[in-house]
Amino acid sequence: MLEYRAEGLCRNASHLRKEELDHCIATGEVLQSTALAFDTNRRLRFELCGQKAYMPFEECLDVAPGESIKDIAVLTRVGRPTCFVITGTERDESGEMVYLLSRAAAQRACRTGYLDTLEAGSVIPCTVTHIENFGAFCDVGCGISALLPIDCLSVSRIASPADRVNVGQQLLCVIKNRDEQGRIVLTLRELLGTWSENAACFAAGETVVGIVRSVEDYGVFVEIAPNLAGLAEPDAELHPGQAVSVYIKSILPDKMKIKLVIVNKHLNQPLRFEPHYFVTRGRLKHWTYSTPQSRKQIETFF
Repeated sequence: MLEYRAEGLCRNASHLRKEELDHCIATGEVLQSTALAFDTNRRLRFELCGQKAYMPFEECLDVAPGESIKDIAVLTRVGRPTCFVITGTERDESGEMVYLLSRAAAQRACRTGYLDTLEAGSVIPCTVTHIENFGAFCDVGCGISALLPIDCLSVSRIASPADRVNVGQQLLCVIKNRDEQGRIVLTLRELLGTWSENAACFAAGETVVGIVRSVEDYGVFVEIAPNLAGLAEPDAELHPGQAVSVYIKSILPDKMKIKLVIVNKHLNQPLRFEPHYFVTRGRLKHWTYSTPQSRKQIETFF
């Protein structure tokens, strides 16, 4: 089966020989190259093997029936890696041979040959392309976008998706479902471990770094792993996003609670935990974050 990767990770066509490009035409392999310009004929221009290559406007994006391609979606490809299949060659007005490219065909092949074969719960790689207040958009293959909602980034609550991920970051995610338009919705938190799995990485008596996530009248919630937070005594000087060091006073599995003591609140450096995956492949059907003894059950059914 052909591989369908996010843009930026496909095979670079810019330095392939003519024979290799001919082979890619025959096989339909998805390639990529940097779009050099959007010309007055409304085409993206590339250069492959020392020859010009063009992507007509209507081939720049696969859209649903009845939808139209927005100019901004094409203009913003200039200077960026853009995926495509080579559909053939032709002679231009000067008689020079040029390659004809189609990103839309690559996206259609990605949908039918890859994304449409996946079920809810499937673990897939993706790349963060841009961030909004409500979530992060990710490239799940050939520039096809999927939403990773903010509440699916981790069990620990965050103020912004930028607290957890950044543009260009490669992630593993799970297909949560598909929306009414058939677009994929992703989730990450199920791969970042259960309460017990995360708590097993720590021990009472340790001092570790953490990130303040919420300041309440009754205490301060401090994240010590993306899917694990504990509670420290109230402190009005602290604010969400602040890096601190904390002493782990106790770990209580039956209540899913970790009691913390703030040791140093003046670390004066930014901190963000990178994802630590407890699952990296396959398909999830049911995931339970909570401990068996806990009254509060946090779980996901796919």
